[in-house]
Amino acid sequence: MTRIHWLGAGLSAVPGIRRLIKQGHGVTVWNRTVEKAITATNSLEGDFDVKEFTPEALAATLKKGDIAVSMLPGDFHVAVADLCLKAEANFVSSSYIAPEMKALDTAAKEKGLSFVNEVGLDPGVDHLMAHMLMDDYRNSEAYSEDNEHYFRSYCGGLSEEPNDFCYKFSWSPLGVLKALRSPSRSVREGKEYNVSRPWDAVESYDITLKNGNETFEVYPNRDSYAYLEEYGFGKNMNVQQFVRGTLRYGGWSSAWSDLFKEIETLEGPEGDQRLVDISADLWDKYAVAEDEADRVVLSVDLWAKRDGKEVYNKSYVMDAYGDKDHTAMARLVSTPVSYAVEAIIKGEIAPGVSPAPEDIAVAGKWLEQLQESGESMAIVDHLAQ
Repeated sequence: MTRIHWLGAGLSAVPGIRRLIKQGHGVTVWNRTVEKAITATNSLEGDFDVKEFTPEALAATLKKGDIAVSMLPGDFHVAVADLCLKAEANFVSSSYIAPEMKALDTAAKEKGLSFVNEVGLDPGVDHLMAHMLMDDYRNSEAYSEDNEHYFRSYCGGLSEEPNDFCYKFSWSPLGVLKALRSPSRSVREGKEYNVSRPWDAVESYDITLKNGNETFEVYPNRDSYAYLEEYGFGKNMNVQQFVRGTLRYGGWSSAWSDLFKEIETLEGPEGDQRLVDISADLWDKYAVAEDEADRVVLSVDLWAKRDGKEVYNKSYVMDAYGDKDHTAMARLVSTPVSYAVEAIIKGEIAPGVSPAPEDIAVAGKWLEQLQESGESMAIVDHLAQ
């Protein structure tokens, strides 16, 4: 039987760990602090054990055909994937595919190994929604390469109730702060749109949710161009807008303005340390309380125009809240990771380094599973309203 080695037992990993064990899979939970791994598997019955994580211990344990799931900090992913190559084991991560990970593609294919990344929430669930929308559009009467095409994908982890800071953290703020220092590249009005700092490109964004319309703030994140081809936007398609970005409560940019000013001045090792200090302070002030639900909002929009008139306009919308057992963020990051593990076992994912599956049968099944597990998700046909 395939052994699943789940590396990292932090809060964002627990729902996926527990689901795989409940599904009857053999799981070894690795964590630097064994007590956390024990807590993650508390009250469960099944074929599982816990071990203290070190690269050396993992290397000595991995066997051919096993699956290693890295929910460790990003710096560990490539090292773990290298161990998998040597052991002829498969690999799964929720993180973006780094160039060093992509470089392992040929070796993984030669050994028939699946190295699956970008299967969390964002990236992950958003990819699935994009593939489903593009498939629906291509099979519709509205499809034409000559149409003007518009695509937006925005995701945000939020607090259940807005506060004066317009944000609360369900895990370390450091990742959010680092992202604020990163430039972005997207398509706007048919041209390349480069932004050095997110706060220079904040816009209002209206979404129709199950409780009515709500206005958020959004901004582009990372390099959206990398996903044009992946989502099926060919070179001959008339793409007027293509952006993947981050979503926040309305008023966020004003509430964070002083923080933006300081972040813009930070440089070098001293700047990095100051970012760590800011992160600790924000965690003290704005962490989601134990008795408070977090919230995740994800909206993926695809629309097309012909002669100035909309001929296609559909959205995937998800509005999820934490419950008594897990945060919404933890569920939506680690549950799709567990689906990827099962997909590898079933032979549904081809060898090589890949992001969330673009195969419509697999992508659709994952989204259906999320809905069946209780996640609030809907497809909105704006032209039919």
